Amino acid sequence: MHPKNRVPNNGQTTPSPPTSPLRSPRHRHSRKSGRFSPFQLGRTFPHSLSWLLLYVVIRRQRIFLVVPLIYISGMLLYTGTASFDAVPVVRNRHSPGSVYRSPQVYEKLKVYMNVDTSSADAISTVWKNTYRGGVWRPCVNKSYEDLPESNGYIYVEANGGLNQQRASVGYVPHLSAISYLNATLLIPNFHFHSIWRDPSKFKDIYDEEYFINTLKNDVRVVDKIPTVIMERFDHNLTNVFNFRIKAWSSIRYYKEVVLPKLLEEKVIRISPFANRLSFDAPPAVQRLRCLANYEALRFSSPILSLGETLVARMKERSVNSGGKYLSVHLRFEVDMVAFSCCVFDGGELEKEDMQKARERGWKGKFTKPGRVIRPGAIRINGKCPLTPLEVGLMLRGMGFGNKTYIFLASGKIYNSEKTMTPLLEMFPNLQTKEMLASEEELGPYKRFSSRMAAIDYTVCLHSEVFVTTQGGNFPHFLMGHRRYLYGGHSKTIRPDKRRLALLFDNPNIGWRTFKRQMLNMRSHGDTKGTVLKRPNDSIYTFPCPDCMCRTNRSVKARSSSSAT
Repeated sequence: MHPKNRVPNNGQTTPSPPTSPLRSPRHRHSRKSGRFSPFQLGRTFPHSLSWLLLYVVIRRQRIFLVVPLIYISGMLLYTGTASFDAVPVVRNRHSPGSVYRSPQVYEKLKVYMNVDTSSADAISTVWKNTYRGGVWRPCVNKSYEDLPESNGYIYVEANGGLNQQRASVGYVPHLSAISYLNATLLIPNFHFHSIWRDPSKFKDIYDEEYFINTLKNDVRVVDKIPTVIMERFDHNLTNVFNFRIKAWSSIRYYKEVVLPKLLEEKVIRISPFANRLSFDAPPAVQRLRCLANYEALRFSSPILSLGETLVARMKERSVNSGGKYLSVHLRFEVDMVAFSCCVFDGGELEKEDMQKARERGWKGKFTKPGRVIRPGAIRINGKCPLTPLEVGLMLRGMGFGNKTYIFLASGKIYNSEKTMTPLLEMFPNLQTKEMLASEEELGPYKRFSSRMAAIDYTVCLHSEVFVTTQGGNFPHFLMGHRRYLYGGHSKTIRPDKRRLALLFDNPNIGWRTFKRQMLNMRSHGDTKGTVLKRPNDSIYTFPCPDCMCRTNRSVKARSSSSAT
């Protein structure tokens, strides 16, 4: 029997079935055909290679786990993150704007800055924007009615420097509340502060008599409480009941909580008082705020006289610019630099100075367990005070020439011999109150920081341009006061410090690019010069429309033409 025959041979031959055609299903699925081979006759090499890859993918699906790993490994090797070295290389790349590199920027740009004569001095062309709705003018109405009998006396304590004290007096939430309660105000007491170290009293800084007379038909103001009432407290004001009033309290709170206690005690004490009354107050209360801040609060005669003398001297020296000068509020004192926690280029000496200043002024606040200070993040967020060098670069970029007269309002600049040199190179006509006044004129005020700040305030108030470099009460009060004096326009430049941080951290920046950015920033300050108060804004920065009235220009034009 043939080994392949399945039927036994009985002597008869059985014909074998015909072979299947090559393309029949039987032939295709026959096991005799063997495994799939991509390299079959009649196929080109690329065609066969494609079939091979397809075959591997279909029959070996585990390859899908290997291919991504191979791809990722290749990318890591290509970018250099992974290395075959024994010790990995770590590149420390700082975030843009997080490092103080302004000196390098200055060294590159000062050559181009000094030869740039492409535009006129900005002091005469800086303010172009006007409010389309008309011109604003002060319109605070005084009361001429007699006051009813007083419900009692309120004693207010204010702390801090000049501007924080003004936030308790000129900010006058207490005057509005006291008038609403029909109470009598005792002249505010200024606390001695460990930072400012100024023992000045109210009458040393402000014209007390003028303050009392201006408010006499709205609020009773006295310099002492009658003896018969003080006998109950052993003539000691610290024994008087002290109200701890929550910040931004409503006028309703004063009526329902404070007034009953005032009627009971006849004398109450409120300490501290800054920012204790909400901005959301009735029109009568807002009117009194305007009256007190912009009319009643006037510096004492000696301070006002010296301040106006310095203003006249600045205008005389800037006669070639039409008597126009620029004022800068520079906050680069050691306490401000220390409090900001920013890092500049002072190295170990700066680090040691800042640690001592923080411990001296804030005793352990910055060394509490768990507190993390990130100087780079602070700089990126625009919270670092501008250095004198940065202020000079910014102003030159904005188009102010080196012949511009600048009044610098500041305390004692940190490391001034080094930090002030670039600013004086860019603006040799820079002046301070110490330069403008003689030793005899300024001597009586040198030991009193609040009185010195009042002199700075006066000179800045009457400048053509005011530049603020750091937040705080001083620039906010000045912006509002300047709006009140100059038809609603603050004439103030408020730099975008976040953008400046990025620009000053780029040593490769060109002068044209830098100047274009600064001119845009200056133009933005002009556009935002006249801004109306929003519901949550303060009238001490935005006096329009609560403290000022709008005069339509077309009406003025018609009236003037008819008069002629």
